[in-house]
Amino acid sequence: MKKKFKKIGILGGTFDPPHKGHLYISKIALKKIKLDNLIWVVTKKNPLKKKPYLSLKARINLSKKLTKKEKKIHVKFYENKIKSVNTLKLLKYIKNRNQNAALFFLLGADNLIKFHKWKNWEKIPNFAKLVIFRRKNFSTTSNKVIALKKLKKTDLIHIKSKLINISSSLIRKFW
Repeated sequence: MKKKFKKIGILGGTFDPPHKGHLYISKIALKKIKLDNLIWVVTKKNPLKKKPYLSLKARINLSKKLTKKEKKIHVKFYENKIKSVNTLKLLKYIKNRNQNAALFFLLGADNLIKFHKWKNWEKIPNFAKLVIFRRKNFSTTSNKVIALKKLKKTDLIHIKSKLINISSSLIRKFW
């Protein structure tokens, strides 16, 4: 009997703090892409941003608390295992442990705009389809999105969903 082909979603970030917007896009991805599970990969620090407001431990605990009722969402921290914050290394690590699985990497439109600044960004679609979610004031079809000039249309899945106007940076402004 053949092993079932799995679909694994990955939502990476600092989750500083995690919020209902993260949970919303996770549930949408699980449903629309028919993911078997989704991993929230919490990072110590985003190399393109300043130091997180909350500690790593607090962000992991808050993420677990927010997702505790979601059987298909798992909160993980991999940097100690892969010795890197690099997304490509993370995807290779997950793929190596789930060889029959298809990987789907969730991105907000705001991250797609900066995607060309990520280390080895051109190789990421070799390991995971990019699942793009709309964000307020960010266009994923603009000529300003440098990554779109090099990525193939088959590398991307654009998800149409309700626009949620929440972000970790917006939350931090009120703390």
